[in-house]
Amino acid sequence: QVQLVESGGGLVQAGGSLRLSCAASGRTFRTYDMGWFRQAPGKEREFVAAISRSGGSTYYADSVKGRFTISRDNAKNTVYLQMNSLKPEDTAVYYCAAGSAMYGSRRYSDDKYDYWGQGTQVTVSS
Repeated sequence: QVQLVESGGGLVQAGGSLRLSCAASGRTFRTYDMGWFRQAPGKEREFVAAISRSGGSTYYADSVKGRFTISRDNAKNTVYLQMNSLKPEDTAVYYCAAGSAMYGSRRYSDDKYDYWGQGTQVTVSS
């Protein structure tokens, strides 16, 4: 079992940056593909970014491509989401998730992930 704890959210002005962290418990972190999702008020949870177990492959939603970067440090059991050029429409609760064998379209589907953090609020003011 994996427990995930996000941190790093907050209030930032449009154009600013934040780095989210997701710390995982257990010695099996390196065996999981990791993803970041977000949910804005009144909207469904949506895919933001994903990273393979080794960190060698990354995937992004079109809405964040070129602005967000996902990375991981398996020695520290942590996955990161660097968010630059933030926009008001990026305002949401951000969740990290862990899943096994997240190939192809599976990595974009929140119902395919096995473990979730509690979420961290990101608010971007205009």
